[in-house]
Amino acid sequence: MHPNPAFRQVPADESLALAKARGFGTLCLNGPQGPLLAHVPFLVTETGGLSALVHLARSNPIARAALPAQAVIAVTGPESYISPDWYGAEDQVPTWNYVAVHLRGRFEPLPPETLRPMVDDLSAHFEARLLPKTPWASTKMSDGVMERMLRMILPFRLVVETVEGTWKLGQNKTPEQRAGAAAGLEGWPEPSPRAELARLMRQIQAR
Repeated sequence: MHPNPAFRQVPADESLALAKARGFGTLCLNGPQGPLLAHVPFLVTETGGLSALVHLARSNPIARAALPAQAVIAVTGPESYISPDWYGAEDQVPTWNYVAVHLRGRFEPLPPETLRPMVDDLSAHFEARLLPKTPWASTKMSDGVMERMLRMILPFRLVVETVEGTWKLGQNKTPEQRAGAAAGLEGWPEPSPRAELARLMRQIQAR
């Protein structure tokens, strides 16, 4: 987390809400030869305590690590370069504004019978955002197919002990300078992250 306390004043429940909404982050824990990382979708649940539910491929080194272990899921929110010209003030320098949330706690395996409900809940969570599209569900799959695919992954959870957030949004600038930077961002003709992802998908397909 950023060392400037001005960027760490947002309440933990707001940081948790951002992590829930994003639902994707970088899982990191220490391995025998250094940090192990995996980029994972996750589902936050407060049933029986605060947890982030995760599934990993059986071949993932984290799935084969000595567990339980202390771990963190780092969630990146919106971020961007900030031009000093946007502040409308002298002697400013470039910076990067961003929001990031760290979920820290104990990472542990879950019983095999929890896997199917977990992946169904995860897909339902994100499919609900696509309304009015009829939500996809695993019941649409042919008999036996989902079961075969589930054999390739394993269920885990991060028992969340702390929620840390950095919201670096120009709090160290005047309201006028911050408003100028916000206007600069709004006028930046750059595609949305989803549009950029779609472009890369088409580009890689053409190779």
